[in-house]
Amino acid sequence: MRETEITLSAMRFHTRIGVLPHEREIGQPVEVDLTVWVAPRRSGEDVVDYGTLYRVVAAALEGGHVEYLEDVAEEVARGALRSATRVSRARVAVRKPHVALGGPLGFAQVVADLDRGSAA
Repeated sequence: MRETEITLSAMRFHTRIGVLPHEREIGQPVEVDLTVWVAPRRSGEDVVDYGTLYRVVAAALEGGHVEYLEDVAEEVARGALRSATRVSRARVAVRKPHVALGGPLGFAQVVADLDRGSAA
């Protein structure tokens, strides 16, 4: 089946994320890419709304402290799959640029890639 890719790239949020004490108290930047694969639209079928996809991401990051990037990525992927019946697969990359590891680092990134079968 032919599908179309829709990507929202480099969405930026400021949130409390991480397991260290200061990460629980002080917000830090997080960047998210979301790609969904959708089946061709037939008349009367639901539309994949970019605003809805953005709100799925925002809800995962604006709901309070989150410990792990993995949790955000999976929550966003599951929410994207629920956002429209035409969405068959969702790939989410969550990046955290400020990770203290004792040396230079551009960012830490976690990627979740779920389809309707694996999201159940």
